[in-house]
Amino acid sequence: MEKNADIWCQYYEKALIRKHRPSTESAVKLNTSNYKTATDCGCGIGSDIHYLSDLGYQVSGFDINEDALAICHERFADNAMVEISRDSFEDYDYPKNGLVLAHSSLYFAEPSDFKNTWIKISSSLAKGGVFAGDFMGVNDSWATGYRSATNPMNKQQVLNLFGEFEIIEFHERDEKGQTAIGKIKHWHTFSVIAVKQT
Repeated sequence: MEKNADIWCQYYEKALIRKHRPSTESAVKLNTSNYKTATDCGCGIGSDIHYLSDLGYQVSGFDINEDALAICHERFADNAMVEISRDSFEDYDYPKNGLVLAHSSLYFAEPSDFKNTWIKISSSLAKGGVFAGDFMGVNDSWATGYRSATNPMNKQQVLNLFGEFEIIEFHERDEKGQTAIGKIKHWHTFSVIAVKQT
């Protein structure tokens, strides 16, 4: 467990120098709902939260990692537009949203409860709201035997989640590459930006 915590600490040190994701900018431009609210699932150290709150979004972020939460609590201590909580995907009470972000985080959602988790996420989005996030593919190095449970999916399973959405961007990555802390692994991911239609 201690080794796991050390790895996350290394990740957050690297993450602190990164800006928000370009897909977050795309999601903002696509949001035609009447909601200027967002939830960042597995928010890490809050790069996307910072960007969205600067745009006037009321942002809720959650994570289960205490180190990430400590950074966020310090970073957003004086920001009334931001609410941070320690929660899992399964237990979080999703507000009504114009945006839901799940960048590199749904990999670690509890597989046995993912159907309910996805219903809660998609139901929280207003019509015209936008989901931007990533899913782990079955060929990923972390799909089996990882130090914590992961939630690998095939392409069709991911596409099936978006029956009530118009998919704007869908990108599959299936290649070797570096992690944020410089280790080499095989990445198999699906990155999706989609607009809620109902």
